[in-house]
Amino acid sequence: MSSVLTDLFPHPIVQAPMAGGVSVPQLAAAVSDAGGLGFLAAGYKTADGMYQEIKQLRGLTSRPFGVNLFLPQPETADPAAVDVYAHQLAGEASWYETELGDPDSGRDDGYDAKLAVLLDNPVPVVSFHFGVPAREVIDSLHRVGTLTFVTATTAEEARAVERAGADVVIAQGVEAGGHQGTHRDRPETDGSGIGLLSLVAQVRESVGIPVVAAGGIMRGGQIAAVCAAGASAAQLGTAFVAAHESGAHALHKQALTNPLYARTELTRAFTGRPARALVNRFLREHGPYAPAAYPEVHHLTAPLRKAAAQAGDAQGLALWAGQGHRMVRELPAGQLVEVLVAELAAARTALSAGGAR
Repeated sequence: MSSVLTDLFPHPIVQAPMAGGVSVPQLAAAVSDAGGLGFLAAGYKTADGMYQEIKQLRGLTSRPFGVNLFLPQPETADPAAVDVYAHQLAGEASWYETELGDPDSGRDDGYDAKLAVLLDNPVPVVSFHFGVPAREVIDSLHRVGTLTFVTATTAEEARAVERAGADVVIAQGVEAGGHQGTHRDRPETDGSGIGLLSLVAQVRESVGIPVVAAGGIMRGGQIAAVCAAGASAAQLGTAFVAAHESGAHALHKQALTNPLYARTELTRAFTGRPARALVNRFLREHGPYAPAAYPEVHHLTAPLRKAAAQAGDAQGLALWAGQGHRMVRELPAGQLVEVLVAELAAARTALSAGGAR
């Protein structure tokens, strides 16, 4: 790994920040204690909610960790398209006996307030999704001793990350579960994402900063592969969803290996932005009609997803998952890190001996 990263965590394993309640302090602490880099997800939380989780995490581990922020999004949604989608979802609201959310509930995710907290109470790492923060934001975090990671889905985006002064670029392949971290949401590019190995190679040749590879990684051999392609570490999300410490709903954990959910698909059905999830009834019925409208659609569907969870109906949940979901292992997070490290070592030994598995 790059020395920038080895000073933080000895093993090239980053636990992806998964918003919506998955990346709880217990999960991040277990990963960090095992020698990886645990992450909290500040997305959809208030600034105080984020701060309370940071305090809790600090009480659980003395190891470095990270906090992820969503960048504020430009107003590009067509209100008429959102209204049409709301009308289409009326049947869902009736079925779950709830009201649709207000699509105009806010679009900046409390970004400035969260930054203020992180500058007053610095953490080792802050990462950003859905764009590149302003140079002055990165500089201000550097001044308080915080390293910055930024997601990119193309080599062009990676170059923008480097120009902004970030320390690390997270190269996110199209295989990744949850939201694609594209810097601009362009409906005309839906379905045209780049596979992880190709992306890592392109990004490695485009920037001089360390690269963390993300997307569909479930085994130590895959970590070895992305490192051989030029990454310094790997970021795993779906692999940790079923971990004992994960805050994911039990239905979500079970669905990862349930034969009923045979595949994943990038969809706008739940949030209005492309995100990879297991294909269920909600995705099939509403995905083809969901507009490019984030976070409006997220706000609109939030009560439906909450009601589906309360009803124990996985067919109405956003079952975020990467393409490797069937390979998930239900282990304590620390043990999973240990297994991944052993697999990585075995893969590297095989490669150095000229063999392959």
